[in-house]
This record gives sequence, C-alpha cells and structure tokens, in this order.
Amino acid sequence: QVQLVESGGDLVQPGGSLRLSCAASGSIFSFNHMGWYRRAPGKERELVGLIMLGGRTNYADSVKGRFTISRDNAKNTVDLQMNSLKPEDTAVYYCYAWKPDTAYWGQGTQVTVSS
Repeated sequence: QVQLVESGGDLVQPGGSLRLSCAASGSIFSFNHMGWYRRAPGKERELVGLIMLGGRTNYADSVKGRFTISRDNAKNTVDLQMNSLKPEDTAVYYCYAWKPDTAYWGQGTQVTVSS
C-alpha cells in the first residue's frame, strides 16, 4: 500500500516563503503524475499544481509565478516551494499521486499565512 506523508506546514507571515515536502513509501516512478491540492476553510478542495512523470508542470492561476513543484526521483519526494505567500493561501495542503485507476492522498499539512 502506497503512503504519502507531507511535512513542512507552518505559520508564516504574508510575503514569506515555505517549502512543503511529500515523501512516498515506494518509488514515485510508478505514478503518472503527482502534485498538491489544498482546502481552505469553508471551501472545496482545489488543485495547486501537478508534475508529470517527464517533469512537465502545471499550476492553478492563483499560484503561478509564486509556487514551484519539483520531484526528486532518488529520494521519492515531491516538494512544493511557496513564495510571496498571501493570507488566501491559508489551507490544508494535500499531497496527491496518480497511476491508472488509483489516486493516493496524504493526510495533509496546515499552512497558515497571517501577521
């Protein structure tokens, strides 16, 4: 059974940076794509960004130019670098991985952007 474990969530001031990491229990080569979603208080879960097996990425418009997803195949990790954070980025962030017919989710890590 694949497990995804997120880390790095914290309280940060507006304009600050934070890096989230997602560690997979097995090889991430088995996933067609991986990425991050988030759920803000009172809102639906939304896509933050994805990274494909070949390295291509795509992002939600709300985070383009501020967030970057990267993957380390040797360490089986996928990271989310978040810069220029805004209060509206406050949410629980979930790691996500997909291979045909199966989606996997982490437990989530809380990011709070507040002064």
